[in-house]
Amino acid sequence: MNRTRTAVAALVATGVLTTAQLGLAGAASAATVTQKSAGCPLDIVYPTRFYVDHNGWVTGGGLYFGIRSKTSRSYKNVTFTVTDVRNLRFGSATAKGGRISHKTSKTVSVSTRTFKGRASLGFKVRTHLLNTRNYKLKFTLHGSGWRCAVGQGTWGS
Repeated sequence: MNRTRTAVAALVATGVLTTAQLGLAGAASAATVTQKSAGCPLDIVYPTRFYVDHNGWVTGGGLYFGIRSKTSRSYKNVTFTVTDVRNLRFGSATAKGGRISHKTSKTVSVSTRTFKGRASLGFKVRTHLLNTRNYKLKFTLHGSGWRCAVGQGTWGS
């Protein structure tokens, strides 16, 4: 009977620890370092909340990053890149609205030759947080037919 109580106490303690670890990176917010130019017709899409398992991997298949057009115009040769600045590593990535043009453990890019109006372009990437309290990445955007800054700011804590 004493062994049963010890085993139950150990399982409960492990469950509490796992629950606490899941809540460490419960929310994330974007901190824009550079301003987008006034003529930029695109919005950047990023997660506002996500959860991390006990190994530091983001649950639900990873994080989604992308761009969304606010106009009906088409743009040529659009590339959206997310680069690790601090404490993130990327795994496999799946594109939406284009194709993955570059992928390493620290950089993922998605591109399309023609980005049609009112469309979106992005990717979902399996993400590993090396430190759940201190992480950061930056966005860059290339294309023709608009007045958007290449540096689109940063995201993270």
